[in-house]
Amino acid sequence: MKKDDSTKVWPLKYEQLLHIKDHDFAMRPGFGGSPVPVGIDVQVESIDSISEVNMDFTMTFYLRHYWKDERLSFPSTTNKSMTFDHRLIEKIWVPDIFFVHSKKSFIHDTTMENIMLRVHPDGNVLFSLRITVSAMCLMDFSRFPLDTQNCSLELESYAYNEEDLMLYWKHGNKSLNTEEHISLSQFFIGEFSASSGLAFYSSTGWYYRLFINFVLRRHIFFFVLQTYFPAMLMVMLSWVSFWIDRRAVPARVSLGITTVLTMSTIVTGVNASMPQVSYVKAVDVYLWVSSLFVFLSVIEYAAVNYLTTMEEREQFKKRGKISGIYNIDAAQAMAFDGCYHDSETDMEQTSLSLHSEEDSVGRRSTGSPSPDSSQVKSRKSLGGNISRIILENSHAIDTYSRILFPIVYIIFNFIYWGVYV
Repeated sequence: MKKDDSTKVWPLKYEQLLHIKDHDFAMRPGFGGSPVPVGIDVQVESIDSISEVNMDFTMTFYLRHYWKDERLSFPSTTNKSMTFDHRLIEKIWVPDIFFVHSKKSFIHDTTMENIMLRVHPDGNVLFSLRITVSAMCLMDFSRFPLDTQNCSLELESYAYNEEDLMLYWKHGNKSLNTEEHISLSQFFIGEFSASSGLAFYSSTGWYYRLFINFVLRRHIFFFVLQTYFPAMLMVMLSWVSFWIDRRAVPARVSLGITTVLTMSTIVTGVNASMPQVSYVKAVDVYLWVSSLFVFLSVIEYAAVNYLTTMEEREQFKKRGKISGIYNIDAAQAMAFDGCYHDSETDMEQTSLSLHSEEDSVGRRSTGSPSPDSSQVKSRKSLGGNISRIILENSHAIDTYSRILFPIVYIIFNFIYWGVYV
């Protein structure tokens, strides 16, 4: 027959040790008296994401509550505290802190609910949670992407007003701690700060509120590579049109259309990742001014082409009738690029090429080499004619635009970066 072990001491249940069954924990500590002070401290683990489109942020942190509940005091010879998990929370009173303007929040539950309750013999309680919260952050994008955003997470009791519960930062300014390296791909995380106040009033009374404030400074280098630099290249590419022959209509028109469409794509791509705000952003100013420069380069060639056509038409009327062959050549040139080509430069260029061909044919038939001196003179004459043709084919508007457009765009960049940076 098995004997009972009379030396064995059976441990008490925590309900008996903490006298939980002897009290009504539906009431706050000291009900009917002064408000119960609840100290708070927060350790920020990470800022998981910032969304400009939804104007919110997601933060993971440890939230710790400190208060005294004499109903939980227990005798102890060693003055050591007792630690419990989430199963005790449903049996005792805990502060009902919620997050103002939060969209979504949850307590981590892997592998068990991340809740810790520590009770000291004198009734002091530490209640710790690991929480992820998505909350609103009202952002101002008037200086985007050269902006700085101020966001805050606000903590408040839901049911207990100032007469029942007083929230305060447990360790003052040191109540808010962060990990050493908190960073995001697009933002520098500025210094965190903690503040408090009797900030909220409703029909149910005044409520204490705590604030976790932090500053977000955006990384500009990403937008320089993806937005500003491509816009600069498109504007400079549109200036190439000023150096192309004014009679090369297909080349200049296609270049202008390509740069305009590329600028439209850049503008659309930037706005697709941003909320639809009703005010002008800094990036909008830069992109639309750059688009204006590209558009003006197209308009500039429209003016050059129109004035060139009118000038050559006037020359054609002044000289009167010309040979039938020349009429055919002028009509073919006009059909090709939309401009009249009856100037003396075109005639000299045509005659020069004809004479060169006749000389080469004559040398082949006779078999006699041409003198070196005649070759040198021919080359000099040809080079002079080409230079003269290039100068005469450059319109005055193109000449001024080569200087005016870059100067104005450089001045705009100095003003823009000086104002926003």
